[in-house]
Amino acid sequence: MTIDLNSMSQKELLELKKDIDKALVAAEERSRRDALAAARKAAAEFGFSIDELMKPGDTGKKRSKNPAKYRNPENPAQTWSGLGRKPQWIHDALEKGTDLKKLEIR
Repeated sequence: MTIDLNSMSQKELLELKKDIDKALVAAEERSRRDALAAARKAAAEFGFSIDELMKPGDTGKKRSKNPAKYRNPENPAQTWSGLGRKPQWIHDALEKGTDLKKLEIR
């Protein structure tokens, strides 16, 4: 099917665009239903349901924060868990010659 877009009026083009947008939404919904049905079928072949295969962490909820392992003696409100990038106050303390063990929370 070939459509000559150049010969269509603005009103006709806008109507066509609206129809295309509706068709795209419907196509996505069909794809989602098909994917879900295929996933359910695959899970059932192994004796599971989709809900059984979802891990608790897969719900989009944030995981709990790691507890602080180090504290800034100059500002006790500043802590670091020891994971990820070192905060600037750790770098500053290490440059001053402070042993990291002295910053540990006991």
